[in-house]
This record gives sequence, structure tokens and C-alpha cells, in this order.
Amino acid sequence: MDTPDPTDTQVLVVGAGPTGLLAACELLRRGVPTRIIDRAQAPMTVPKALSLWPRVLDILEDLGVADEVRAASVPIRAFSYFSERRPLASFTFADDLAARQLPQPETERILTERLRSLGGKIERGVRLLALDDVDFSGRIEATDGVTAILEHGDGQGPVERVRAPFVIGADGAGSSVRGQLGIGFQGTTYEMAFALVDARIDGYLPKDEILYYQAAGGTLVIVPQPEGVHRFLSVMPDGGGEVSVPMMQGILDERGPRGVRITEPVWQTVFRVHARRAVDFQRGRVFLMGDAAHVHSPAGGQGMNNGLQDAHNLAWKLAAVIRGESPSSLLGTYGQERSESTRRIVRDTDIQTRAWMFNGPLQVRARDAAFRFLDRTHTVSRFYTPVMAGRRLAYEPERDTQRPGGLTACRLRGRLPGGAKVGGTFPRRAALSAGISGPGADPGRWVLAVREPGRGRSAEWRAEIGHIAALRPQLRVRWIPRGVAAGDAFCGRPGYHLIRPDGHIAAHGHQDDLDRLEAELDTVLLRPAAG
Repeated sequence: MDTPDPTDTQVLVVGAGPTGLLAACELLRRGVPTRIIDRAQAPMTVPKALSLWPRVLDILEDLGVADEVRAASVPIRAFSYFSERRPLASFTFADDLAARQLPQPETERILTERLRSLGGKIERGVRLLALDDVDFSGRIEATDGVTAILEHGDGQGPVERVRAPFVIGADGAGSSVRGQLGIGFQGTTYEMAFALVDARIDGYLPKDEILYYQAAGGTLVIVPQPEGVHRFLSVMPDGGGEVSVPMMQGILDERGPRGVRITEPVWQTVFRVHARRAVDFQRGRVFLMGDAAHVHSPAGGQGMNNGLQDAHNLAWKLAAVIRGESPSSLLGTYGQERSESTRRIVRDTDIQTRAWMFNGPLQVRARDAAFRFLDRTHTVSRFYTPVMAGRRLAYEPERDTQRPGGLTACRLRGRLPGGAKVGGTFPRRAALSAGISGPGADPGRWVLAVREPGRGRSAEWRAEIGHIAALRPQLRVRWIPRGVAAGDAFCGRPGYHLIRPDGHIAAHGHQDDLDRLEAELDTVLLRPAAG
């Protein structure tokens, strides 16, 4: 069975979890014909991943599903820590840094509805058997596509050969796509198993706090969910066995808040935690994302967020290359950027997970002293909660043309925590007010946000910027008057920020850096053919 027209599908997405769904949505809303398949016959029903952090909430807002997410989720306003049931520290989240808890099936439902509104659909019961014509040199130009061999109906249906210019593997930790590419999945597995029970309760637990009850026997984590459900997570007791409500109730009675009874279990499981990432995120025209590219501890609730940011990063780049707006070299930045981001997340979640397992007296005293210090100095709220929220995610610049010329104060400012920097995201409020981001913004356009100079050079500056933009139809100019606040975006001097379609700052410069700007634009955007 062959597809009648290979040009119908520009991108084949393997896997219809949150990451694959977001990738398909982002491609479709940029006009790229996309096909998404999943070997499962029905959507997942167990609430595996929960947390959606603000950077991902921004992405979902741009996609047009923010209202649905807010209506179905609950906010988390604090992480509260206890040592042997005594209050130890509480780290609060400002509204713009607070995560929302949404069970994974609800996230998938919302994304599936958006997929359908964009003209897409999930083809279920379709399994990837093989990939042919993969070029292992890594050069996009070496081939014009990849052939996927698909099996329908759990082996009862036909076998189909699909030719697609690009393939995305978003098919989970046991990825068939990764296996077909022969890419290693390096890392470690924690020795202990973790027990998880999602349940309704009798008694009081806060609805907007995640609680960490640390004791000699281990840490009990309690996470609120919508509709009065709470998640109870702990290292399995010595002796292992099966997870059960009585077992978790015993852990709760021993370490957790008094007077709370587990009454109605929703889901329970035992799992092992892995900290692994793919050696490469790309082979030629095939890409890995989400759990197919990385898995790590659930500490901090970063897993699904990391995968969704993979999808957001890759989709706009694929669309730009497919539409002939950017050179294929742009696709090489996907693995570079997302692999480094994943490395940092794996490191941070590993530190948190190992802290849960402290049981020696000296370890416990040192941990408790550290938490008290962090609580007293507000260090976590000032420096780390923005990292968890995704507000300080930044991709390291590759070229000097991405930075201002000379030794400028804004180069130093960009290194300070919270300072706008090349590779980071343009401040959200400024982006919304300027129409750079938001549900109504053009998802495929680059934006040049320009702070005007004084009156003496304003006309000249506008003319020069206008000439640069006129040569590149993919570029839109947004003028930011000097008297208008733009958050922490601008360094105080007249200048520009070149903003990618995903909201990250591709380049920054001042009045005398327009040659650098033109050189950078020629690297990331193709000029239309003359005539």
C-alpha cells in the first residue's frame, strides 16, 4: 500500500503524546501538511505527567488553548518542606512563575481538539516497522526524504510505505524511531523503585501547595490535582512488593500530615527513575523529541515541559525550511539547543532526587540547615523559581553577529540572572503588548523589535531599518517608542532585538550594529529570488 502523492505529507510524526501533538499543531498552524500516527488504539487514561510551567503555558497561550488549560487545571503557589513533620521551609511562587497541575490525559485532550481544529487527526493503531533511506551523514541535502514502513491494525491491516521529507520520533522512552536510527540512550537508572498513588482523601491538604515530608525513612511528596485528587509519591519501602493503598497510608501515617486518610484511589503504580538522554537528537531528516530523546526524575515536574519545548523549538524551524524561508542549516541548531537544555534539567532533577534520599544524621542536618538558609534569604524565590518556570531558559549564541559590537554594558547585563540576553526569551509582557507573541501573532514570522534613537537620528534610523526589512518578507518590524516601557528587554541604548518565531532573542545590537544585523539575517533567512 503506497500513499498516492508523497507531497501530501511534509512531516510524519510518530507518537501522539503531548510532545507529538504539540509538534503537529505547531506545524499545521504554520501551513505544513503533517501526519501523526500512534500505535495505541485509544488515548492514554492514566495521569502520568502533571506540571505545566509558565514558559510552556506561554506556548499553549500562543497556540490558542490557554483558556482550556486554565479551566481544567489548578495552580501551585508554593513548595513546602518538612523535616520529621516539623516545618522547614516554604518557597512561594509569584503568579507569573507558578505552575499549573493538569493530568496528562487532559493535556492530550486539549491538544487533540486543537489539532482537529487545524485540520489534523490522529491515526491510531498504526505502528512504525522500519525507516528506509535515512542518511547517516547528517546532511539534510543528502536525500529528499525518508521512507517509513507502517503497519495498520496491530498486524491485521495493510502495510504502508510513506515517503515524507521529514520524520519526528515522539514515541516515548522505548522509541522505535530511536532504535531504527541506532542512537544510544545514555545515562543511569536509580537503584530504588518509587511508589505512586493518586487518590481522593478525607482530611485537609492544601489545594495549591506541593508538600515534601522528609524523614529518616525517606521523603513523601504530596501533589494536588484537579477535582480533589492528590498524588502521593515515595521511595518503595524495604522489601519492595506491590504498591497498595494500605502501604501508602502507612507511609502517610508515619511521615506525613496527621488526620489525612486515602479513600478513593484513582491510579497506583511502581516505577523506576531513569536519567538518560539520546546521544544525538537528529540523524539527517529524522529527529527525536520528548521521552524518545530524554527521560529523567519527576522531581520538579519538568519532564513533559522539556518535551513540549522540544516540539516548539523544532516545529518552527522545520516550517521555515520547508517553506523555503530559511536554509536547512537552521535544523542543525535543534539538537544543539535542546540537548544542552536537557543536560541542565537532568543535572538539576538528579540533585533534587538524591536530596529526597538523604538518611544519614550528618546528611539530614546539612540538608535541613541548607533549606532554612534558603528560606530565610529567599534565594530560591529570587534565583531558582524563575529557572523552574522556564523564564531563564537561554540558548548559547553561536556567532559574534548575534551580539552588539564592542565592549558594551549590555553584554555584562545579559549575564546577570533575570537580564534579557541573546538566546533567552523576549520578556513576555513586552512581547504581548507589541504583538510579537499571543494567539493573534503570526507564528511563522521573525520580528525586529526596535527602540528608536533620539530625534536627531530617528528618520535615518527608520530608513535604514526599513531598507533591511524590505529585502526579507519573513521579517516584521515593531517600533518601540523610547517613552514606552518594555520590561527588562532593552538595555537603555537605542537598538534592536531580533526575535525568532519561538520568542527567543536571536540577536541584539545598537545603532552602529546594522552591518552585524544584516549578516545575521543572511545566516538565518533566505532572500527571495530576484524577479
